[in-house]
This record gives sequence, C-alpha cells and structure tokens, in this order.
Amino acid sequence: MAAAAPPPRALVIGGSLGGLFAASLLLRAGWDVEVFEQSATPLAGRGAGIITHPDLFAALERIGIATAEGIGVDIEGRVAFGRDGAVLGTLPVRQCLTTWGRLHELLLAAFPAERYHLGHACHRIERDTGGVTAHFANGASACGDLLVGADGIRSAVRAQLAPETAPRYAGYIAWRGLADENALTPQTHRDLFPKFAFSLAPREHMLGYPVAGFGHSTRAGERAFNFVWYRPAHAQRELPGLCTDIHGRRHDMAIPPPLIRPEVITAMRAAAREQLSPQFAEVVERTKQPFFQAIFDLESARLDFGRIALLGDAAFVARPHVGMGVSKAAGDALALAALLRESGNDVASALPRYSAQRLRFGRAVVAHARELGAYLEACAAGGTAATERHTPEAVMRDIAVTRAF
Repeated sequence: MAAAAPPPRALVIGGSLGGLFAASLLLRAGWDVEVFEQSATPLAGRGAGIITHPDLFAALERIGIATAEGIGVDIEGRVAFGRDGAVLGTLPVRQCLTTWGRLHELLLAAFPAERYHLGHACHRIERDTGGVTAHFANGASACGDLLVGADGIRSAVRAQLAPETAPRYAGYIAWRGLADENALTPQTHRDLFPKFAFSLAPREHMLGYPVAGFGHSTRAGERAFNFVWYRPAHAQRELPGLCTDIHGRRHDMAIPPPLIRPEVITAMRAAAREQLSPQFAEVVERTKQPFFQAIFDLESARLDFGRIALLGDAAFVARPHVGMGVSKAAGDALALAALLRESGNDVASALPRYSAQRLRFGRAVVAHARELGAYLEACAAGGTAATERHTPEAVMRDIAVTRAF
C-alpha cells in the first residue's frame, strides 16, 4: 500500500494578527504550517483598540475560538461632545470593541506553540516551480509549497517582490492611549461609558471607546478607555521632530512609547486641555503612556507572486477611520483558505483568484478611508476641503462602522 502524500506546507512570514489568522485557518484545512516572526520577543501587549466586524468573528469561529463572551466590550450608541463638554448629538450603533492584545492572546493560544518561531527576520526568498524557500537573518531557512507575506506595513516580503509599492504619508498622525476607567472622575466616567465618543477640534478629530482593561478584563470597573486623536504633522517641519526619541535617534513611522521625549507628551497634553472636550482632555491626562503613529495609505498592485501571497497590512493599509485593519486581514485569510480548498490546494490556481478578489476589496477600503480622512489631509496641507466630513452627524454616522465594500 502506497504511503499517504504529505500535507502541503505553508510558510507564514509575520506573527501578528494577520499571520495568525492565515496560519490557523490553513492548519485547520490540513496544511503543515509554520509561522516566522522577526521580533525576538513576544508581541503580546502591543497595540491598542480594535473595531470588530463580521469577517473578524467569522475567522475566529472558523478557527474554533468562542466569541460569545470575553472578546471585548459591547456598546449600544455613539455620542459627540462640544468643546465645553456639552452633548452635540447621539446615534444608536451597536458594536463590540476589543484590543489588539486580547485578539493576539486568543489567536496565539489556539496555534501550536512549536510552530511559532520568534527571531526569524526574512531577508531573502527563492522561488521555483517546485516550491518556495525563505531565508532568515539568523541563518535558518525553510521550504514550502506556499509563502504568505503577512509582515505588516514594512513588509520584507513585499519589499523583495514589489519594491515600488511603498506607504504614502497622509499628512497627519494619531495619538493613542488607554486610560483605566477607575482613574476617571465619576462625571467623565458617566459621560463616556459605555459609549463610542467623539470630540471635534478645528483641524483635528478625537474619538474613543471602552475596551478590556488590565488582564483583558471586560468587567465594569476593570475596563479601559481607548482614544485615537488625529492631529496634523507636516512631513518636513513637524514629523521629524516628533519621530526623534529621547536618545536623539530618528524613527520612521512611530516610536516605542517609552522612548517618546517627555516634552512631546507635555505639549500634547497641553493641546488636549486647550482644544478637546473636558471629558477627552481628562482621558489624555490620565493615560499613563500615550503613543503615536503616522498615518499612511498603502496599495498593492498585485497580491499573487507565484507561490507567494500578500495578506493584511503587507497588502493594503487603509487609514484607521474605517476601523477595518484587523477585520480586513481576517477576511484576507478566510478568502485565501477558501480558495485553496476549492482548488484542491492547487496554489497556482488559487492565488490569482485570491489576488483578484482581495485587490477589489482592499482598493475599496483604502478609497473609503481616504474619503473619511479628506478633511484632515486638507487641513494638514493648509486647505479647508471636505468640511462636510467634520461634523458630529458625519463622524457618528461614518467613522468605523460596518458596511459593504
């Protein structure tokens, strides 16, 4: 009796959420899967708030992760505050809001630890008709039938295959952070919990919502309030200074939070007191370690490179206004696994179909995110276009809501 053929083998480059979605779905479909993450230390605990959408829940359920409870904080409505703290409007919108750390913890627990490798930075890829080989900076290498590039906006995989595809700075940054709910005054707590809240300053845009707190607890009294504050930062005049750390080293898109210069945070807190509603100014003040990220667009022209597929932020990065980054990565992983299954694991047949399907989706999401950020981009460039996007009604209706693309 002939021996059974070995299962097809997949190499997933990138051990964050997109990589774990892809790896877990392929593993459940019968693939032999290994994940290679460039960081030498565990990623758990990085990141902040996440908006959930149907694709995210579909991927979790397909992997076998229960979503009935413990994923995040449920809210039923939105509220916009004026500069004086008065309510400018409300809108009933039901959502579940979670954190990067909680999702990563769940996905990592569901994936075999012996198949997840830290300290493996991919620096070279070789392809031929028989397979694909990844070479790592630590001297290791791995061979497979499929390689999934899920290594984020700075993707080393994409840089080797499509070096012309690069992030485009949008002209503004997002300050982010988490404030423990028990650190807030009773009045601010009543105003913000459990709501998705907004505060619109001239040329700027602040939003926030409750998420799981320390230890990923969603119990009342143990949650946190996550904020995202969009502020213009000129590419030449302001961004270099913001991205220079306490040691004088210049960073590209963001700085590890402990390395942000104290005077930068002091200036940011002062601006919050001057420009934001009192509720949000307090949240910023009570956040122990705020951090920021420069806002970029990224669009790939193709996602299929023979035996290699791009996925998640390695493929497309939409501005956070749509709240779709993690759900889009989950959708990419679902589509890849489904198309491989339909093709009988014929990589050459499945990947062009995957590319065509997810290119359409990624382009639509990026375009919509640009529309939502048009006012902020115009302000960063010294203009006043798209002011219709900067009203309480518009932001409550359009920002980070589930919609068809």
